Amino acid sequence: METNPVTPTTISTTSVETAVKTRSVARRRIKTILIALLSVVLLFVSLVMAFHAYIAWTLARPHIDPLRSNPSIAFGAAYQDIEFPSLNGSSVLSGWYIPAQQAAPAKKTVVFSHGYGGNREEIWVPIYDLARELHKQNYNVLMFDYGFVQPKESVTGGIRESQELLGAIKYAKDQGAEHVYVWGFSMGAGTALQAALLTDDIEGMILDSTFILEPETLYHNMKQVANLPKYPTQPLVDFFFPFINGVNLSQIPYDKVKETKYSIPIFFIHGKQDLKAPYEMAQTIYNNQPANSGSELWLLPNDSHELIYRAHPKTYLSLTTGFLKNVAASQAFLQKEPGAVVN
Repeated sequence: METNPVTPTTISTTSVETAVKTRSVARRRIKTILIALLSVVLLFVSLVMAFHAYIAWTLARPHIDPLRSNPSIAFGAAYQDIEFPSLNGSSVLSGWYIPAQQAAPAKKTVVFSHGYGGNREEIWVPIYDLARELHKQNYNVLMFDYGFVQPKESVTGGIRESQELLGAIKYAKDQGAEHVYVWGFSMGAGTALQAALLTDDIEGMILDSTFILEPETLYHNMKQVANLPKYPTQPLVDFFFPFINGVNLSQIPYDKVKETKYSIPIFFIHGKQDLKAPYEMAQTIYNNQPANSGSELWLLPNDSHELIYRAHPKTYLSLTTGFLKNVAASQAFLQKEPGAVVN
């Protein structure tokens, strides 16, 4: 029986075709794997970017409860519903103006500056207690909501809010106040420090649990919620913040605030257990004030953010109202009116 021999040419052609097909299949597999890996990487990067964009969005839009009461219900004080523009006209604010208890118009007004995530009622501090005491001691009181309480506005870390506080101060002056003091809480205290860089109409400030938004304090607070790595979390949130919220965190003059020697007395109140606003910042600003400025620091070892009044109500009221009286007395003396009665 005869068989047809396989020629070398036939063997060579078949081997080449097989090798080509094998390499082609391998290349397709590698390409598929690379596309899959690239897709996974792109998906991961997209999720990371979206997550940090969401953080930037939510930081500027905290949940805020509606008003629960008013000065008449809370402590029987007559008050006026008011509206006024920010100093630069970028927003319109609403609030309450509470005239002093005595019949004669008072010349002293305290403007409350509430914190992040709250409204004029400042739910973490029993602010009606403070307003009641000021009302009894013949201060007018102005309580108002920052623009971010409105749904259309966002938190700007004091950039827009400082102009809103200046608008409140102007309103108080327009009502006849000759002496205006600001009492700020948390970010509202940091906003007060920013506003004081821009005006001479503030004659003294009480700052409880001062919070100033800067990269370090921003990350400090994010870490309380989720143990995220500093990098890339902090740079990415900084990157997305202006695109989503319309302001750049670098516009906040946090370095200037920390370096300024203010020409007015400031009473800093802070707890060493504050997990939202590191006490070292308030201590640094206080230490930077001139020795003869009249500024004071009440630093408590075991208290936390905005809870100092609740823990020490009598001492808190005594020290804060005493500070305001001392400031008024010093101002009367500087005006060469020692012994004058300051309304």
